[in-house]
Amino acid sequence: MSKSRVPLYAGLAVAGAGGYYLYKSGGDPNAAAKKARVDAESAKRQLQRGGNDTKGSNAAQQASNYIDETLQTARAKAEKGTDDLRQQAKESIDRVDQIRQDTARGVDQVDRKIEDKAAEAKKSVGGWFGGK
Repeated sequence: MSKSRVPLYAGLAVAGAGGYYLYKSGGDPNAAAKKARVDAESAKRQLQRGGNDTKGSNAAQQASNYIDETLQTARAKAEKGTDDLRQQAKESIDRVDQIRQDTARGVDQVDRKIEDKAAEAKKSVGGWFGGK
């Protein structure tokens, strides 16, 4: 089984922080410890009073406004696209209906011509055999 690596990383963080404070204090361990305590107390006070909330809340508000604006723009574009598609679909259906009607008229005309010619042929053939 694998061991948890959290203690390793925590130890590395503590060693790194210790090295940082020793470096900043010029190698004096007492000054490094004092500086670390001051920084820890400062961080604790900031956490207790909420840190710098105004900047964070402003950034959050700006991000929220940007996201809302982007969503509204996307919705508007989608609705416009939907309306355009509906209009194009209606135009296509109207065009298909017009073509269907034109085709039906053409078929009716051809059908009438065929019936007229058939009637003429029937009369002429009937005349040959003594019919009407």
